[in-house]
Amino acid sequence: MLELRNISYQVEDNIEILKDINLTIGDGFTAITGPNGGGKSTLAKIVAGILTPTSGRIILDGEDITGLSITERARKGVSFAFQQPVRFKGLTVKDLLTIAAGKDTSINEACDILSSVGLCARDYINRELNSSLSGGELKRIEIAMIIARQTKLSIFDEPEAGIDLWSFNSLISVFENLHKKINGSIVIISHQERILKTADRIVVISGGVVEREGSRFEIYDDLINDTDPQICAKLKEEV
Repeated sequence: MLELRNISYQVEDNIEILKDINLTIGDGFTAITGPNGGGKSTLAKIVAGILTPTSGRIILDGEDITGLSITERARKGVSFAFQQPVRFKGLTVKDLLTIAAGKDTSINEACDILSSVGLCARDYINRELNSSLSGGELKRIEIAMIIARQTKLSIFDEPEAGIDLWSFNSLISVFENLHKKINGSIVIISHQERILKTADRIVVISGGVVEREGSRFEIYDDLINDTDPQICAKLKEEV
C-alpha cells in the first residue's frame, strides 16, 4: 500500500505545483486523471523518486521511502514507465527481461511474458531495443519488463502518448491482462476514457490538489459529464 502524506512540491519563485496531497493507493488499478498542468505527472515522478517533494512523506507498505533514490525505490518494488520508453542500444529484448527479473530468464519464461503483452516471442525475443521498434512495441516491452520484475507498485505516465490507434487498442488489452496478473498496485496517469473504465479507483488532480477520488462507479459518470470543459474534452479525445 502506498500512502502520500501532505505532499507538496514547489518550483522557482515559490510556485506550487502540488499542494498538501494526501492519498492512499491500495492493491489494484488506480487511474489518475485531470486537466493538463494539474500536477499528475509531477506526483508520479515524486513517487518514483525522480523528483523530491518540497514537503511531506511517502510511505510504502509502512516504510518511509521519501529519502530513497530511484534505484533504492526500485529495489523496494517501485517501477516507473515513461511516456516515451527508453531505447537501449545493444540490448536484446531477452537481455532486458533478464535484467528486470534480476535472474537468468529462460527462453520459455521470456516467451510467456512476451505473450502476455501480445507480442509473438519468436519475432521479438532476440530483437535489439533500437529504432526498428515502434512506440507501441516499446511500450509493450516496457510493460513486459515490469511483469518480469513483479513489482509492488507499477506507475505508467500517459502510456497512450505517441502511439497509433491499433497500438492503443492492443495496449488496453495488455492493461486488462496486467490487472489480472499483478498482485500489487498499478497506477496509470491518463486522460483516456477506456483506461479510466478499466480502473478500480479514479483520482482527479486539478490545480495541484486532489479534487475528488473514489471507485470507478462513484467517479466515472461524473467525469464524463464534467462541467469543466478541459477535463471533459481531454477524456473524449481519441488517440
